[in-house]
Amino acid sequence: MIVYQDEIPVRTKGENDIIDITDDVQKIVSKSGVKEGIACIFVPGSTGAITTIEYEPGLKKDLPIALERIAPKNEYYHHHETWHDYNGHSHVRASIIGPSLTVPISNGRVIHGTWQQIVFIEMDVRSRERKLVVKILGE
Repeated sequence: MIVYQDEIPVRTKGENDIIDITDDVQKIVSKSGVKEGIACIFVPGSTGAITTIEYEPGLKKDLPIALERIAPKNEYYHHHETWHDYNGHSHVRASIIGPSLTVPISNGRVIHGTWQQIVFIEMDVRSRERKLVVKILGE
């Protein structure tokens, strides 16, 4: 069994920045030499999320609008009492979507749908430099 780990550096513009990392994940899978297995993509930090979407302009607008309905920015969050950084909604949104995604690898390729891309979503209210961790397991 092969276990391989690498990172994807990401510089975000701040809240609601949605970045397609599909090709970056595939490059790491190719470097790993794994032909059959899984890839786990993880964001260290509590205000970022990993998921899949159809990475097109409409959904890049729709997803932040939907998240605003679920966890409105201008609501009161008790998190503000702790750090006074006014990103409580960022933590809630990131928690709902989640910090990781596991995808299958077959024939050395990440399996995803034709219109399905792996994305990182910045939920924090400020720009950030992130290092996404990609762990590959397989043969």
